[in-house]
Amino acid sequence: MPYINISTSAKIVDKKKLLEEISILVSSLTNKSKRFVMAKLDYNPEMFFDDPSPCCFLEIKSIGSLNPSEMAKPISNFVYEKMGIPIDKIYISFEDVPSSMWAWNGRTFG
Repeated sequence: MPYINISTSAKIVDKKKLLEEISILVSSLTNKSKRFVMAKLDYNPEMFFDDPSPCCFLEIKSIGSLNPSEMAKPISNFVYEKMGIPIDKIYISFEDVPSSMWAWNGRTFG
């Protein structure tokens, strides 16, 4: 943990670079090691948000360390700068997961 899932209709040229860069950003925003950040990219050209232009939905989950009011702007700016999606075409969902509901390496964190 943390986990970030990016769903977008924008074409991404260098998917691996995007995933690495957003992992670094989420790591810094949550003060958690990049080693434990998992990032996933779902490209779906059939997404629609008011019109057919590119849009993005991000799901961010973590055991603690989430501060949506402080994280929303840098994450939105990242998506705009790296993917060209206007900030008003981005939704972000934050979820603080109890440690007893998150497992890694064969056991839960709490």
